[in-house]
Amino acid sequence: MAIGIFTTKLENLVVIDNGVVQLTLTNPGGIVRGIRYSGIDNLLELHNKDLNGGFWDLNWSEPGSSKTRGKFDTIEGTSLRVIVENEEQIELSFTRTWDPSVQGEQAPLTIDRRFVMLRDSPGFYSYAIFEHSKDFPGFNLNTTRIAFMLRKDKFHYIAVADNRQRYMPLPEDRLPPRGQQLAYPEAVLLVDPVEPEFKGEVDDKYEYTCENKDNKVHGWICFDPPVGFWQITPSNEFRNGGPFKQDLTSHVNPTTLAIFHTSHYAGEDLLLKFQPGEIWKKVLGPVFIYLNSVPEGDNALSLWNNAKEEMEKQVQSWPYSFAASDDFPKSCQRGTVRGKLLVHDRYVDNESIPAKAAYIGLARPGDSGSWQRESKGYQFWTTADENGYFVVNNIRTGEYNLYAWIPGFIGDYKSEISLTITPGCDIDVGELIYEPPRNGPTLWEIGIPDRTAAEFYVPDPNPMYINKLYINHPDRFRQYGLWERYADLYPDKDLVFTVGVSDYKKDWFYAQVTRKTGDKAYKSTTWQIKFNIDSLDKGGTYTLRLALASAHNSDLQVRINDETSNPPLFSTGVIGGDNAIARHGIHGIYWLFNVDVPGAQLIEGENTIYLTQVKSNSPFQGIMYDYIRLESPATI
Repeated sequence: MAIGIFTTKLENLVVIDNGVVQLTLTNPGGIVRGIRYSGIDNLLELHNKDLNGGFWDLNWSEPGSSKTRGKFDTIEGTSLRVIVENEEQIELSFTRTWDPSVQGEQAPLTIDRRFVMLRDSPGFYSYAIFEHSKDFPGFNLNTTRIAFMLRKDKFHYIAVADNRQRYMPLPEDRLPPRGQQLAYPEAVLLVDPVEPEFKGEVDDKYEYTCENKDNKVHGWICFDPPVGFWQITPSNEFRNGGPFKQDLTSHVNPTTLAIFHTSHYAGEDLLLKFQPGEIWKKVLGPVFIYLNSVPEGDNALSLWNNAKEEMEKQVQSWPYSFAASDDFPKSCQRGTVRGKLLVHDRYVDNESIPAKAAYIGLARPGDSGSWQRESKGYQFWTTADENGYFVVNNIRTGEYNLYAWIPGFIGDYKSEISLTITPGCDIDVGELIYEPPRNGPTLWEIGIPDRTAAEFYVPDPNPMYINKLYINHPDRFRQYGLWERYADLYPDKDLVFTVGVSDYKKDWFYAQVTRKTGDKAYKSTTWQIKFNIDSLDKGGTYTLRLALASAHNSDLQVRINDETSNPPLFSTGVIGGDNAIARHGIHGIYWLFNVDVPGAQLIEGENTIYLTQVKSNSPFQGIMYDYIRLESPATI
């Protein structure tokens, strides 16, 4: 059947219909007002107080702002063009231009949003080209995404992963008096839900976040009739912050999101800050909205497995050949980089060993590790095989650095060679060697260098604040209010860890948080690491490696054998804004600090390192450790 396009009698809507799905959008705004599929006249909710249907939006701020939230803007086009219309495909463009008459009201961008439907396809694609031109003023782009508000009477079951899916409470359960707001607006205690089974649970959209590398398919299932609504993202090349940045997926209302840029789990570092006249263009997407169904009486939950299968097909089809914009290069217009990565830590092995399971990627030129704070460009990542070999495919043309990090080793690798990707190129960078930070042999270590705090002690939640999904779940850190459990476990004194006696899996709390002392009053905390030195090199320099998995408005100070010494041996200064503690993330931005410890400050016998996080204005200020190591002075 050929795809048809026609304008309704109201003259303000445009309808695309391929015989499987019917998509209705405003003309020329490009707001999705209807999705008809499998006997349901409209999958979208149109009766919410504020946000309805499906739409692209963004959040932006005036230049100079350091806040991560500003003005909300539901993007509406001012012109509609038919880009492609034939027997196999229809592609529509809804474009909004910017001029000085809307300064202060709209973000200074030209935004071209595309919707694509293919013959017989059970869904549709959307992507956008954002452009900042030489005559545009400066501004900050905080967030941009696609949101779909689904029928509240139809979609009640969410699926984010094989082990992260469940029936969900209703939107009205979050509103007073049925819901009680907790420490921040997104977290709500369900005190009188419509369905009694949810009573006493906490609902919070941040409990359903996912790392970019795993955020490929998520959505909702309707049981009457059995229909699935899925958001599939086949590539991360256009998302900001790299593969480990966490972001929202689907949540109560019911809402499904395709996230492109946010500062979530990172903070101000990931705002896109544009100078006046700065030239910039980026293609966001395409993403695929996939719809599936099974006959009445069949297992509706099987729709999740089918959605995963479809996701794999979409991943294999990337980069899509059908996108009609010249700004989206086809596979033949992209390049490849291949090579082998080894790691050489002379205190682990005399020889270089394969960087097994290393994460290797190309991103805009910068310092080592800069990719995790990068938003304006594209990123392309892969993992090395058991022998350290890697291939990065489908790289857009441009200038890049090659970056990597290796599980089990601290720090970041950056190749000194800049790479210029041209259409069709296949670059073999040969054998690369990463030498992680190391001055001497390990005296002791705490944790695993994997950039998360997951291996440390994550407490059971307060029984008053539970999400049943995460009971006996590997992601137990996603429960609400775990920061409050620190004071329950350490009511009078702070944590003390004794090397060789304590077990970091049981005795090292997952986050060094503040201690509540009264109504909205908090105090800093000081953790101690006690360890013995049998043979001290007083003239040598020991090295303390502090790898942090997260930091939020924190200042970590280090003292040796004297808790009151002033100034401290080391201070990070105020760092971080990832808010991972409040948002149930087991990591945010990665930090590595290397502290020289003069042997003269140590003693033979028992020593104590004091770690003080001095900022104490809220319950969410704190850090998560990834890994701590003390090295003796060099011996080889």
